[in-house]
Amino acid sequence: MRYEAEGGDPANAGLQHARVFLEPVKEKHSWITYADLWILGGVVAVKEMGGPDIEFLPGRTDYVDDSKLPPRGRLPDGAQGADHIRFIFGRMGFSDQEIVALSGAHNLGRCHSDRSGFEGAWVQNPTRFSNSYYRLMMSLDWKEKTLENGVKQFVNYDEDLEQELMMLPTDLALLGDKHFKPWVELYAKDKDRFFEDFAKVFAKLIELGITRDGKGKITNADNVKGGYHAAPKKSSTPGKPSETGDGEADPLAKENQKFRAKL
Repeated sequence: MRYEAEGGDPANAGLQHARVFLEPVKEKHSWITYADLWILGGVVAVKEMGGPDIEFLPGRTDYVDDSKLPPRGRLPDGAQGADHIRFIFGRMGFSDQEIVALSGAHNLGRCHSDRSGFEGAWVQNPTRFSNSYYRLMMSLDWKEKTLENGVKQFVNYDEDLEQELMMLPTDLALLGDKHFKPWVELYAKDKDRFFEDFAKVFAKLIELGITRDGKGKITNADNVKGGYHAAPKKSSTPGKPSETGDGEADPLAKENQKFRAKL
């Protein structure tokens, strides 16, 4: 996400604010790689908001350029259905159960129409990790709503609380699929089981593409050739990488040349 090809992907819109939030940590501890910092930030955030302990293993070196970034179009689209999310996550090795457990991350945060196009929170308390996402999905009446920007989502309005919650098409698709639905029902009833399964699948997610030896040391080619290299500090201003000096845009392009020389 230091590079425009990834950080500027419309599917990642809004994450620049989370990245900038961690810049004071990077500034104080310049030795840590962004690859480790951003993942560690997610693990700590889940725990601090009442979620489970998630195993974190460090050691990811930062890429020296954007040559190994995946092509766009491989991230989930919230406007799609069950077949889409099964394709996106299935090719990464996740089972139906794991896909439903990962979707429980929607217990946290909210959507913003100026970023993802969708608007609103999934649950009443979006800063507390819980299984409310599943319980509300099953217990409330969800009606389709077209936003001013033309995006369609599902909403439930509570007149007593004067509060509107929302669900993405991909969320409710979990209820419409006979293989996904049993896991939604289980997690709605069993918070402890959800926490246990989420911790496992999130740990699996953050280790995708990583190979380690018996001692936990990363043996990926970038690490073997260059060791543990932390990229220079990014901009402290939110924005797409091409606009803030992240990625290959100046001044980081010059700094990256130093890293290439080491490798």
